[in-house]
Amino acid sequence: MASELPSFTPSAFELSQSPNPSFKFGQKVEATAEGRKWLEGEKEGWKVIEAGAEDPRKLYALMISGVTPRPVAFVSSISADGIENLGLFSWFNMVSAYPPVVSISVTAIPRVKDTALNIRATKEFTVNVISTPWIDNANACSIDAPNEVTEWPLSGLTKAPSLHVKPPRVKESAFSMECELFQDIDIKHPDTGASTQVLILGLVKTIHVRNDMLTERGTLDPDKFQPVGRLGDILYSTLGKGYRIARPAWSDEKETVIELNKL
Repeated sequence: MASELPSFTPSAFELSQSPNPSFKFGQKVEATAEGRKWLEGEKEGWKVIEAGAEDPRKLYALMISGVTPRPVAFVSSISADGIENLGLFSWFNMVSAYPPVVSISVTAIPRVKDTALNIRATKEFTVNVISTPWIDNANACSIDAPNEVTEWPLSGLTKAPSLHVKPPRVKESAFSMECELFQDIDIKHPDTGASTQVLILGLVKTIHVRNDMLTERGTLDPDKFQPVGRLGDILYSTLGKGYRIARPAWSDEKETVIELNKL
């Protein structure tokens, strides 16, 4: 029960070295104590799941706990009849930076959700990234309300006017994107042909970002931003540790890589 859990304790985002700062090309995982501890678990064996034969509900639960952490899109849209909608989607990510395109996957089982219907009808929406201080406000919008009900009053959040699309953005969000429908794709089950998901690709037209979140480089400071991630079940997550790992450069590592390829 939630009441049995300890109270939430805010913590600062901590930047550290990588888990293995002395890593060299070709080094085995068991070279470190943490790596050896990780590999010990393999002694328990493996469970192999044939996705096409698995119970869809069990497959869903397993996959959302395995594909983590996922960013969460808080999507504002308006129906053709003018009903405003707010919905959370953790099947969300960037697709392209040039042109700037984001993706949202919306379930079509047992029916297509309002967000996909609205976007297909009006071609416009906003994506608002959720931060930890107001996750409960956003989560209130996950209620399975009927089509004619708007989630805005439930959330306690504030509408802010968009510049180029009709749906408002969430004022409390430190990073919001005004989007136009770029492409919508029905994901169909290969055996039945039934549409099970709607993949929405949104062309980002305008970005709203709070000045206090920005670093000198013009990027968001993760410690201040506190973006929320989604895990399995009904679990959310906050940022803990972060570490910078430089990308290897061929010009520096060419000889080492060539030698390892001879082995």
